[in-house]
Amino acid sequence: MPDPRFYLNKGPLPLADLIAAVGGEVAPGGRADLPVTGAAPLDRAGPDDIAFLGDRKYLPVLRETRAGAVFVSAAFLDDVPAGCTAVVAARPHAAWAGAAALLHSPRGYDPGAPAIHPTALIEEDVQIAPGVVIGPDARIGRGTRIDPNAVVGPGVAIGRDCIIGASASVLFALVGDRVQIYAGARVGEAGFGATGGDAGVIDVPQLGRVIIQDGVTLGANCCVDRGAWEDTVVGENSKLDNLTHVGHNTRIGRNCVLAAYTGLSGTVTVGDGVAMGGRVGIADHVDIGAGARLGAGSGVFRHIPAGETWGGFPAQPMKAWLRQTAWLARSTRPTKEDKA
Repeated sequence: MPDPRFYLNKGPLPLADLIAAVGGEVAPGGRADLPVTGAAPLDRAGPDDIAFLGDRKYLPVLRETRAGAVFVSAAFLDDVPAGCTAVVAARPHAAWAGAAALLHSPRGYDPGAPAIHPTALIEEDVQIAPGVVIGPDARIGRGTRIDPNAVVGPGVAIGRDCIIGASASVLFALVGDRVQIYAGARVGEAGFGATGGDAGVIDVPQLGRVIIQDGVTLGANCCVDRGAWEDTVVGENSKLDNLTHVGHNTRIGRNCVLAAYTGLSGTVTVGDGVAMGGRVGIADHVDIGAGARLGAGSGVFRHIPAGETWGGFPAQPMKAWLRQTAWLARSTRPTKEDKA
Protein backbone atom coordinates (compact mmCIF):
# COMPACT_ATOMS: atom_id res chain seq x y z
CA MET A 1 0.00 0.00 0.00
CA PRO A 2 1.38 3.48 -0.82
CA ASP A 3 2.52 5.47 2.22
CA PRO A 4 -0.63 7.06 3.73
CA ARG A 5 1.41 10.13 4.70
CA PHE A 6 1.53 10.99 1.01
CA TYR A 7 -1.34 9.16 -0.70
CA LEU A 8 -5.05 8.81 -0.12
CA ASN A 9 -6.59 5.38 -0.58
CA LYS A 10 -10.05 5.46 -2.19
CA GLY A 11 -10.70 1.72 -2.08
CA PRO A 12 -12.06 -0.77 -1.74
CA LEU A 13 -13.83 -0.63 -5.08
CA PRO A 14 -15.58 -3.59 -6.74
CA LEU A 15 -13.54 -5.07 -9.55
CA ALA A 16 -16.53 -4.67 -11.86
CA ASP A 17 -16.51 -0.90 -11.28
CA LEU A 18 -12.81 -0.65 -12.08
CA ILE A 19 -13.25 -2.64 -15.27
CA ALA A 20 -16.19 -0.46 -16.32
CA ALA A 21 -13.93 2.58 -16.00
CA VAL A 22 -10.69 1.28 -17.54
CA GLY A 23 -11.78 -1.61 -19.80
CA GLY A 24 -11.24 -5.33 -19.68
CA GLU A 25 -13.22 -8.52 -19.18
CA VAL A 26 -13.18 -10.94 -16.27
CA ALA A 27 -12.03 -14.36 -17.44
CA PRO A 28 -14.30 -17.37 -16.80
CA GLY A 29 -14.17 -18.42 -13.16
CA GLY A 30 -13.09 -14.97 -11.96
CA ARG A 31 -14.83 -12.76 -9.42
CA ALA A 32 -16.29 -9.54 -10.80
CA ASP A 33 -17.47 -8.68 -7.27
CA LEU A 34 -13.95 -8.86 -5.79
CA PRO A 35 -13.33 -5.80 -3.56
CA VAL A 36 -10.06 -4.19 -4.66
CA THR A 37 -8.23 -2.02 -2.14
CA GLY A 38 -5.05 -1.14 -4.00
CA ALA A 39 -2.94 -1.38 -7.15
CA ALA A 40 0.51 -2.94 -6.84
CA PRO A 41 3.24 -4.69 -8.87
CA LEU A 42 3.02 -8.45 -9.27
CA ASP A 43 5.68 -9.17 -6.66
CA ARG A 44 4.20 -6.81 -4.06
CA ALA A 45 0.48 -7.38 -4.56
CA GLY A 46 -1.68 -9.06 -1.93
CA PRO A 47 -5.15 -10.63 -2.04
CA ASP A 48 -6.83 -7.19 -1.99
CA ASP A 49 -4.69 -5.73 -4.80
CA ILE A 50 -4.81 -5.68 -8.57
CA ALA A 51 -1.61 -6.10 -10.60
CA PHE A 52 -0.70 -6.47 -14.29
CA LEU A 53 1.60 -8.38 -16.63
CA GLY A 54 3.22 -5.97 -19.08
CA ASP A 55 6.07 -8.13 -20.42
CA ARG A 56 6.43 -11.88 -20.86
CA LYS A 57 9.80 -11.82 -19.05
CA TYR A 58 7.78 -11.40 -15.83
CA LEU A 59 5.81 -14.62 -16.38
CA PRO A 60 7.63 -16.40 -13.51
CA VAL A 61 6.57 -13.55 -11.20
CA LEU A 62 2.98 -13.79 -12.45
CA ARG A 63 2.86 -17.51 -11.68
CA GLU A 64 3.84 -16.80 -8.06
CA THR A 65 1.82 -13.61 -7.49
CA ARG A 66 -0.53 -13.30 -4.52
CA ALA A 67 -2.62 -10.60 -6.22
CA GLY A 68 -6.38 -10.84 -5.97
CA ALA A 69 -6.74 -9.84 -9.61
CA VAL A 70 -4.40 -9.18 -12.53
CA PHE A 71 -4.70 -7.51 -15.93
CA VAL A 72 -3.26 -9.77 -18.64
CA SER A 73 -3.52 -10.25 -22.37
CA ALA A 74 -5.47 -13.30 -23.54
CA ALA A 75 -2.25 -15.11 -24.49
CA PHE A 76 -1.21 -15.49 -20.83
CA LEU A 77 -4.46 -16.59 -19.21
CA ASP A 78 -3.07 -20.02 -18.45
CA ASP A 79 -0.23 -18.48 -16.45
CA VAL A 80 -2.51 -16.77 -13.94
CA PRO A 81 -2.35 -18.76 -10.67
CA ALA A 82 -5.38 -20.38 -9.10
CA GLY A 83 -7.31 -18.06 -6.83
CA CYS A 84 -6.29 -14.95 -8.77
CA THR A 85 -8.95 -13.35 -10.97
CA ALA A 86 -7.68 -12.76 -14.50
CA VAL A 87 -8.92 -9.66 -16.31
CA VAL A 88 -8.28 -9.76 -20.04
CA ALA A 89 -7.25 -6.36 -21.40
CA ALA A 90 -5.84 -5.26 -24.75
CA ARG A 91 -3.37 -2.98 -22.93
CA PRO A 92 -2.79 -4.42 -19.43
CA HIS A 93 -0.36 -1.71 -18.31
CA ALA A 94 -2.69 1.10 -19.37
CA ALA A 95 -5.64 -0.60 -17.68
CA TRP A 96 -3.66 -0.96 -14.47
CA ALA A 97 -2.58 2.69 -14.64
CA GLY A 98 -6.22 3.73 -14.86
CA ALA A 99 -7.16 1.50 -11.94
CA ALA A 100 -4.25 2.82 -9.85
CA ALA A 101 -5.41 6.40 -10.43
CA LEU A 102 -8.90 5.47 -9.25
CA LEU A 103 -7.63 3.70 -6.12
CA HIS A 104 -4.87 6.10 -5.02
CA SER A 105 -4.40 9.86 -5.21
CA PRO A 106 -1.62 12.14 -3.92
CA ARG A 107 -2.46 14.24 -0.91
CA GLY A 108 -3.00 17.89 -1.74
CA TYR A 109 -3.15 21.24 0.00
CA ASP A 110 -6.33 22.29 1.81
CA PRO A 111 -8.10 25.09 -0.09
CA GLY A 112 -8.14 28.23 2.00
CA ALA A 113 -5.63 26.94 4.55
CA PRO A 114 -2.75 29.21 5.59
CA ALA A 115 0.59 28.80 3.82
CA ILE A 116 1.97 27.04 6.89
CA HIS A 117 -0.67 24.44 7.66
CA PRO A 118 -1.81 24.32 11.31
CA THR A 119 -1.23 20.54 11.45
CA ALA A 120 2.45 20.89 10.51
CA LEU A 121 4.79 19.99 13.37
CA ILE A 122 7.68 22.46 13.51
CA GLU A 123 10.35 22.14 16.20
CA GLU A 124 12.14 25.02 17.91
CA ASP A 125 14.68 27.22 16.18
CA VAL A 126 13.36 26.62 12.63
CA GLN A 127 13.89 29.61 10.34
CA ILE A 128 11.07 30.10 7.84
CA ALA A 129 11.49 32.84 5.21
CA PRO A 130 8.67 34.72 3.46
CA GLY A 131 6.66 32.86 0.87
CA VAL A 132 7.31 29.38 2.25
CA VAL A 133 4.50 26.81 1.95
CA ILE A 134 4.38 23.89 4.41
CA GLY A 135 1.66 21.32 3.82
CA PRO A 136 -0.56 19.41 6.26
CA ASP A 137 1.15 16.99 8.66
CA ALA A 138 4.64 17.97 7.52
CA ARG A 139 7.42 17.77 10.13
CA ILE A 140 10.42 20.09 10.30
CA GLY A 141 13.34 19.40 12.66
CA ARG A 142 15.14 21.80 14.97
CA GLY A 143 17.72 24.15 13.47
CA THR A 144 16.49 23.79 9.88
CA ARG A 145 16.34 26.82 7.59
CA ILE A 146 13.76 27.14 4.81
CA ASP A 147 14.50 29.90 2.33
CA PRO A 148 11.99 32.09 0.43
CA ASN A 149 9.25 30.48 -1.65
CA ALA A 150 10.28 26.91 -0.89
CA VAL A 151 7.52 24.27 -0.73
CA VAL A 152 7.35 21.37 1.73
CA GLY A 153 4.57 19.00 0.72
CA PRO A 154 1.93 17.20 2.78
CA GLY A 155 3.35 14.53 5.09
CA VAL A 156 6.98 15.36 4.30
CA ALA A 157 9.48 14.90 7.15
CA ILE A 158 12.66 17.00 7.21
CA GLY A 159 15.29 16.36 9.86
CA ARG A 160 17.38 18.72 11.95
CA ASP A 161 19.96 21.31 10.83
CA CYS A 162 18.90 21.15 7.19
CA ILE A 163 18.85 23.88 4.53
CA ILE A 164 16.04 24.02 1.98
CA GLY A 165 17.01 26.58 -0.66
CA ALA A 166 14.92 29.29 -2.25
CA SER A 167 12.10 28.02 -4.50
CA ALA A 168 13.06 24.38 -3.89
CA SER A 169 10.25 21.85 -3.50
CA VAL A 170 10.31 18.74 -1.34
CA LEU A 171 7.39 16.37 -1.89
CA PHE A 172 6.65 12.70 -1.01
CA ALA A 173 9.95 12.60 0.84
CA LEU A 174 11.62 11.66 4.12
CA VAL A 175 14.75 13.77 4.64
CA GLY A 176 17.44 13.09 7.24
CA ASP A 177 19.56 15.46 9.33
CA ARG A 178 22.13 17.96 7.99
CA VAL A 179 20.78 17.75 4.45
CA GLN A 180 21.31 20.68 2.07
CA ILE A 181 18.90 21.08 -0.82
CA TYR A 182 19.91 24.10 -2.88
CA ALA A 183 17.78 26.63 -4.73
CA GLY A 184 15.39 25.35 -7.37
CA ALA A 185 15.89 21.66 -6.62
CA ARG A 186 12.91 19.36 -7.13
CA VAL A 187 12.61 16.38 -4.80
CA GLY A 188 9.72 13.95 -5.16
CA GLU A 189 8.14 14.94 -8.44
CA ALA A 190 6.64 12.12 -10.51
CA GLY A 191 9.11 9.89 -12.29
CA PHE A 192 9.03 9.27 -16.02
CA GLY A 193 6.45 6.50 -16.21
CA ALA A 194 4.37 6.18 -19.37
CA THR A 195 2.67 3.53 -21.45
CA GLY A 196 0.58 3.29 -24.59
CA GLY A 197 -3.17 3.79 -24.22
CA ASP A 198 -6.07 3.76 -26.64
CA ALA A 199 -5.75 7.52 -27.20
CA GLY A 200 -1.94 7.64 -27.21
CA VAL A 201 0.74 7.75 -24.53
CA ILE A 202 -0.57 8.07 -20.96
CA ASP A 203 1.12 8.74 -17.62
CA VAL A 204 1.43 5.89 -15.14
CA PRO A 205 0.78 6.92 -11.50
CA GLN A 206 3.96 7.13 -9.45
CA LEU A 207 3.15 5.89 -5.94
CA GLY A 208 6.54 5.71 -4.23
CA ARG A 209 8.68 8.01 -2.08
CA VAL A 210 12.10 9.65 -1.90
CA ILE A 211 14.48 8.89 0.98
CA ILE A 212 17.30 11.40 1.49
CA GLN A 213 19.70 10.16 4.17
CA ASP A 214 21.82 12.23 6.59
CA GLY A 215 24.44 14.64 5.27
CA VAL A 216 23.34 14.60 1.62
CA THR A 217 23.80 17.68 -0.58
CA LEU A 218 21.58 18.25 -3.63
CA GLY A 219 22.84 21.05 -5.84
CA ALA A 220 20.79 23.80 -7.41
CA ASN A 221 18.12 22.59 -9.84
CA CYS A 222 18.70 18.90 -9.09
CA CYS A 223 15.74 16.63 -9.76
CA VAL A 224 15.22 13.48 -7.67
CA ASP A 225 12.08 11.64 -8.82
CA ARG A 226 9.95 9.68 -6.39
CA GLY A 227 9.68 5.95 -6.94
CA ALA A 228 7.09 4.38 -9.17
CA TRP A 229 6.31 2.02 -6.29
CA GLU A 230 9.61 1.44 -4.49
CA ASP A 231 11.65 4.25 -2.89
CA THR A 232 14.20 6.41 -4.64
CA VAL A 233 17.13 6.65 -2.21
CA VAL A 234 20.16 8.96 -1.95
CA GLY A 235 22.56 7.47 0.58
CA GLU A 236 24.28 9.11 3.53
CA ASN A 237 26.79 11.89 2.80
CA SER A 238 26.45 11.65 -0.99
CA LYS A 239 26.92 14.88 -2.95
CA LEU A 240 25.05 15.69 -6.16
CA ASP A 241 26.18 18.68 -8.20
CA ASN A 242 23.87 21.24 -9.80
CA LEU A 243 21.53 20.00 -12.55
CA THR A 244 21.85 16.31 -11.70
CA HIS A 245 18.86 14.04 -12.38
CA VAL A 246 17.99 10.86 -10.47
CA GLY A 247 15.22 8.71 -11.98
CA HIS A 248 12.53 6.80 -10.14
CA ASN A 249 13.43 3.73 -8.05
CA THR A 250 17.14 4.52 -8.28
CA ARG A 251 19.28 3.83 -5.21
CA ILE A 252 22.51 5.74 -4.68
CA GLY A 253 24.85 4.48 -1.97
CA ARG A 254 26.79 6.36 0.70
CA ASN A 255 29.61 8.85 0.01
CA CYS A 256 28.99 9.08 -3.73
CA VAL A 257 29.91 12.15 -5.81
CA LEU A 258 28.00 13.02 -8.99
CA ALA A 259 29.13 16.01 -11.07
CA ALA A 260 26.84 18.38 -12.97
CA TYR A 261 24.54 17.23 -15.79
CA THR A 262 24.78 13.59 -14.73
CA GLY A 263 21.57 11.68 -15.42
CA LEU A 264 20.54 8.33 -13.92
CA SER A 265 17.62 6.52 -15.49
CA GLY A 266 15.06 4.56 -13.49
CA THR A 267 15.96 1.60 -11.28
CA VAL A 268 19.71 2.19 -11.34
CA THR A 269 21.69 0.89 -8.36
CA VAL A 270 24.86 2.74 -7.36
CA GLY A 271 27.18 1.27 -4.73
CA ASP A 272 28.99 3.18 -1.98
CA GLY A 273 31.85 5.53 -2.85
CA VAL A 274 31.12 5.87 -6.57
CA ALA A 275 32.38 8.98 -8.41
CA MET A 276 30.91 10.25 -11.69
CA GLY A 277 32.30 13.03 -13.84
CA GLY A 278 30.15 15.63 -15.53
CA ARG A 279 27.47 14.65 -18.06
CA VAL A 280 27.53 10.93 -17.31
CA GLY A 281 24.41 9.14 -18.56
CA ILE A 282 23.30 5.77 -17.18
CA ALA A 283 20.65 3.55 -18.78
CA ASP A 284 17.85 2.00 -16.74
CA HIS A 285 18.30 -1.16 -14.64
CA VAL A 286 22.10 -0.84 -14.59
CA ASP A 287 24.20 -1.63 -11.49
CA ILE A 288 27.32 0.39 -10.68
CA GLY A 289 29.60 -1.42 -8.24
CA ALA A 290 31.00 0.16 -5.08
CA GLY A 291 34.03 2.37 -5.61
CA ALA A 292 33.64 2.57 -9.40
CA ARG A 293 34.77 5.68 -11.31
CA LEU A 294 33.08 7.04 -14.44
CA GLY A 295 34.81 9.55 -16.68
CA ALA A 296 33.03 12.71 -17.81
CA GLY A 297 30.63 12.20 -20.68
CA SER A 298 30.42 8.41 -20.23
CA GLY A 299 27.38 6.64 -21.61
CA VAL A 300 26.74 3.54 -19.48
CA PHE A 301 24.59 0.72 -20.84
CA ARG A 302 25.81 -2.29 -18.84
CA HIS A 303 26.80 -3.22 -15.30
CA ILE A 304 30.13 -1.93 -14.03
CA PRO A 305 32.06 -4.07 -11.54
CA ALA A 306 33.13 -2.64 -8.19
CA GLY A 307 36.31 -0.59 -8.13
CA GLU A 308 36.74 -0.26 -11.91
CA THR A 309 37.25 2.95 -13.89
CA TRP A 310 35.27 3.31 -17.11
CA GLY A 311 34.84 5.98 -19.75
CA GLY A 312 33.68 6.67 -23.29
CA PHE A 313 30.47 6.15 -25.25
CA PRO A 314 29.39 3.45 -24.90
CA ALA A 315 31.35 3.18 -21.66
CA GLN A 316 34.05 0.53 -21.30
CA PRO A 317 37.08 0.01 -19.07
CA MET A 318 39.16 3.18 -19.23
CA LYS A 319 42.36 1.60 -20.58
CA ALA A 320 40.49 -0.04 -23.46
CA TRP A 321 38.74 3.21 -24.28
CA LEU A 322 42.01 5.19 -24.26
CA ARG A 323 43.67 2.58 -26.55
CA GLN A 324 40.78 2.81 -29.01
CA THR A 325 40.85 6.60 -28.90
CA ALA A 326 44.61 6.64 -29.57
CA TRP A 327 44.24 4.14 -32.44
CA LEU A 328 41.46 6.21 -33.98
CA ALA A 329 43.57 9.36 -33.74
CA ARG A 330 46.50 7.63 -35.47
CA SER A 331 44.28 6.12 -38.13
CA THR A 332 42.79 9.45 -39.10
CA ARG A 333 46.05 11.45 -39.03
CA PRO A 334 46.68 13.03 -42.46
CA THR A 335 49.43 11.34 -44.49
CA LYS A 336 51.96 13.09 -46.71
CA GLU A 337 49.88 12.17 -49.74
CA ASP A 338 46.80 13.75 -48.12
CA LYS A 339 48.72 16.96 -47.47
CA ALA A 340 49.95 17.03 -51.03
